[in-house]
Amino acid sequence: MNTLVCIKRVPAASSAVTLTDDAMGVDTRHVGYTTSPHEECAVEAAVQLVETHGGTAAVLTVGPEDALEQLRDALAMGVKSAVHVVADSDAFGPADVARAVADVVGARAGSDDAVDLVLLGNDAADTGDFQVGIRLAYRLGWPVVTGVRSFSVEGGRVAALGDGPDGVEHFDVPLPAVLTVKEGGITPRYPSLPGRIKAKKAPVENVTPGFEPAGSGRVRLHLPPEQPSQVQILGEGADAAPALVDVLEQIGVVGR
Repeated sequence: MNTLVCIKRVPAASSAVTLTDDAMGVDTRHVGYTTSPHEECAVEAAVQLVETHGGTAAVLTVGPEDALEQLRDALAMGVKSAVHVVADSDAFGPADVARAVADVVGARAGSDDAVDLVLLGNDAADTGDFQVGIRLAYRLGWPVVTGVRSFSVEGGRVAALGDGPDGVEHFDVPLPAVLTVKEGGITPRYPSLPGRIKAKKAPVENVTPGFEPAGSGRVRLHLPPEQPSQVQILGEGADAAPALVDVLEQIGVVGR
């Protein structure tokens, strides 16, 4: 089976996130770039599928020329081919990204490279959009499962597990399908040195979008309020033990 993983170049925020003056994006003047954590898990899932079932795994991004760095990272993890839809990611809204991905999937239909499964991150780490996977599935007419923690493929069907309001939810859908992956259930591997060397030489297919983007229609981004933290000194040495036990009882860790 053939799997296509969609990734996005996002700011690598290691501390407090700062927005641009117009609140339309993350201020990236003093940060590097990486791949969204959800999408790193999706890349790992695609590599594991190839190891288990054979077939191929390809990675795709819609973004500027610099996004080639993130494609190389995915190739270093074991993905065999890459597609770069070269575009101004700030001009592309979720519907535009879904359309660009659908065009690539449609162009491969009926060939040996026909896509059986598309994996995406559950949401983007910078803008928090949860829309691309659903919009893509709607365009393709495929079933979609969002918030997937883990999944397996057997007999032309996907069995997926995700978190629901009442516990773990189980889904069973036919292929071809779209899944949006959430970090936590799949642990991405660390690229090996040979993998990084091969990734630098691997060819990347460049694609130009065949349409003008409509944009996101975004009004502005909002940062959630910072969660207040409180530190309580219980004491020093052995004298702090009774107070520590009281705290553990209060939060239900231990009981008398």
